[in-house]
Amino acid sequence: MKIFVTGVNGQLGHDVVNELVLRGIEAVGSDITESYSGLPDGTAVNTAPYVRLDLTDAAAVKETLEAVRPDALIHCAAWTAVDAAEDEENREKVYAINVGGTRSLAEEAKALDIPMLYISTDYVFRGDGTEAYEADDTDFAPSSVYGKTKLLGEEAVRELLDKFFIVRIAWVFGVNGKNFVRTMLRVGASHPEVRVVNDQIGTPTYTFDLAKLLADMIVTDRYGTYHATNEGGFISWYDFTKEIFRLAGLDTKVTPVTTEEYGLSKAARPKNSRLSKDKLEANGFRRLPVWQDALKRFLEAIGELK
Repeated sequence: MKIFVTGVNGQLGHDVVNELVLRGIEAVGSDITESYSGLPDGTAVNTAPYVRLDLTDAAAVKETLEAVRPDALIHCAAWTAVDAAEDEENREKVYAINVGGTRSLAEEAKALDIPMLYISTDYVFRGDGTEAYEADDTDFAPSSVYGKTKLLGEEAVRELLDKFFIVRIAWVFGVNGKNFVRTMLRVGASHPEVRVVNDQIGTPTYTFDLAKLLADMIVTDRYGTYHATNEGGFISWYDFTKEIFRLAGLDTKVTPVTTEEYGLSKAARPKNSRLSKDKLEANGFRRLPVWQDALKRFLEAIGELK
């Protein structure tokens, strides 16, 4: 089996290709750079073929996938700079990547008659209330450009394909790239106090764990929309930061603030990022490990666990 993976320079794409290679599955990674620019040699992903692909070039998407002839497609690439997406000068590019690129990939998946797995986000929902969103809920009302474009990407996949997976995730962290955990470690090491919001509630997603689920999923025909974050209970960013500092041995003071008090973000953040993973289990997929253990393993992997 040959699987084409977009966004291999990022956190999730890197871990997905790495997991596929370790399982003995042929994986072809792609991204916008001329060559793979993720972690240095020493991980399995470095042994996989790499193809440069600009997702905003529909002709290139068609040509590349017809040349590779994969048996399945896992689409991890996206514009994920949520605040920068709000800037007028970036809007066209954000839509071109998250909507146009996704549609081009879905069109080729349809032409090749192969399944496509699309990574989406909690940002597609209204983001209020206190109940966890089910995978098949349709309370869509994204309040950010990022959320709107990811929802349009979902709609393109559903419109064009029968054989698809849509997997919504939230609060992502992994070894190959920037993320909230790394930011807090840097700030915590250089400041005596940090202010972190305590009214945005959800669950983190460790890409190492998620990649295993996606590798399990893509070889099945249990198509549909799913939610996948680590287990361990719903928390705030404040709670998450407290545990990051505890495990890293930092005594930095963490002060809880409301979203309004924090007030630094251009894009509106959902206050309710609770995602129900019941559909995973109902369809025979294993839930991800608890986030507390995932965070500990991540800190160990990057040499920050005390």
